[in-house]
Amino acid sequence: MSKKPRSNVAVVAPPSPEKLLRPNPGGVITAVAAIDVGSNAIRMAIANVGRGGEIEIVESLREPVRLGRDAFTSGVLQEETVARALEALARFRELLDRYAVGVVRAVATSAVREVANRDVFVDRLARDVGIDLEVIGGEEEARLVTLAVSRVINVRGRFAMLFDIGGGSVEITLLRDGEILATETFRMGTVRLLERFGRDGVTDAVFFQQVREYVDLSHSWIDAQLAAYGPSARVDLCVGTGGNCEALRDLAVGLGSSAGTVSAAHLDEITERLLGASLEGRMQRFGLRPDRADVIVPAALICQHLVRRVGISVLTVPGVGLRDGVLADMARDLQVQGHDMHRDQVIASACQLGRRYHFDEPHGRCVSRLSLELFDQTVAEHRLGEEPRLLLEVAALLHDVGTYVSLSSHHKHAAYLINASPIVGLSEAQRALIANVARYHRKAHPTLRHPPYVLLSPRDRVTVTRLAAILRLADALDAEHAGKVKSVLVEFRKPRMYLHIRGEGDLLLEKWAVGRKAQLFEEVFGVRVAIESSSACS
Repeated sequence: MSKKPRSNVAVVAPPSPEKLLRPNPGGVITAVAAIDVGSNAIRMAIANVGRGGEIEIVESLREPVRLGRDAFTSGVLQEETVARALEALARFRELLDRYAVGVVRAVATSAVREVANRDVFVDRLARDVGIDLEVIGGEEEARLVTLAVSRVINVRGRFAMLFDIGGGSVEITLLRDGEILATETFRMGTVRLLERFGRDGVTDAVFFQQVREYVDLSHSWIDAQLAAYGPSARVDLCVGTGGNCEALRDLAVGLGSSAGTVSAAHLDEITERLLGASLEGRMQRFGLRPDRADVIVPAALICQHLVRRVGISVLTVPGVGLRDGVLADMARDLQVQGHDMHRDQVIASACQLGRRYHFDEPHGRCVSRLSLELFDQTVAEHRLGEEPRLLLEVAALLHDVGTYVSLSSHHKHAAYLINASPIVGLSEAQRALIANVARYHRKAHPTLRHPPYVLLSPRDRVTVTRLAAILRLADALDAEHAGKVKSVLVEFRKPRMYLHIRGEGDLLLEKWAVGRKAQLFEEVFGVRVAIESSSACS
């Protein structure tokens, strides 16, 4: 079980794909963010939400700000702790702005709930950082965690006990056939127990015994709830959530527990090893962060107690928590209310990406506008719908972003940067289409000799080729990057398609550029492109 210690970093990798549902290509409608201001750390997840309520996490972060240290000793958040929390949340705010996230829900649990100056903290967070913090009770916390678990584990036909181990409290919930029977909040969170019983001068043996006795207080509630459903009522599914449960699950993998589970036998063995090691020993031997190595001991004792109490042989740890429940709740609300901020969200995020690479924003916006004018007036020819229209708009905005790397072959660099950069509101499959469209805004035409293009489905290759043909014309109409062309009117008199453009000056360079870049459009749509112009007038 020896592992290399992990550094105490703030940013953590997103959950693996199997932990949360993935959206359908084209199904993404908006982006949301969930923030959990907990007793041991502050966490945030930014996610895409699909029209069917699918969730795809694109960013996941953690800041080790231990609010519970103040909350469970003095009952007041000290100025130094408040400052650290505000700094961490300000970093989250920067990321929210970078992704142009439009829907944010931030919740706080027991540490903020119990301090005397919670209203001051909430007010400062709103005023200084621009994040509205909702202080939730234990029942709401249990509901959200249950919602998260229900999305990844089938609880139908089961009698289940869920427990969420936080820094300030433990929420225990009983479910039968997916319905909540009862839930209770116990003030035995890991940071609370550490601050209450782990004072200087207290031996490990005394601390461990005090924690065990305190945890025993949950006995009567569990027994009474089970008794209410008759002598045959028996828990057949036990689920643990929270960072400590996930850490115990990871340690159990080395002992042979199945993925996503901890056997009762392995939990006993891990607990004994943790109890037998010092803080430094837990960090070195088990590869735990400092802010995990101290609280994992009371967490292990809580898990061990609850698993033994219900007589279950395997603890299931799905890797979801309060943040995931908040995301699920937001996704459900979006479905019910019919919110559709998709386009605005995507465009705002795409512009943030472009600015990161110092793109020519006026040119990008001009080409995007002209692309949509051409798209809307040639629907009968390309026969594409709303999703390809949005993909064209984004590709037009970002088609020159590759100049950040090099002017030479910047179309190829643009494709790489778009593929490698999350755009909130878009799936990876959609970004691949956009990258290909941007790649073909100049130089070679789409060809099966190019691996990124050949990896697309035949249908997507047709879409890319049609959109790239339109983008080439729009890019030519702003050849000087001066925004001279104000509008374009398309007229079909086959075998020709006439572009009537209005703008400033003689537009000779734009006419010449259209002649150079029209070949792909002509090949795809079987027309000859001709251009006529007139000066803009009032």
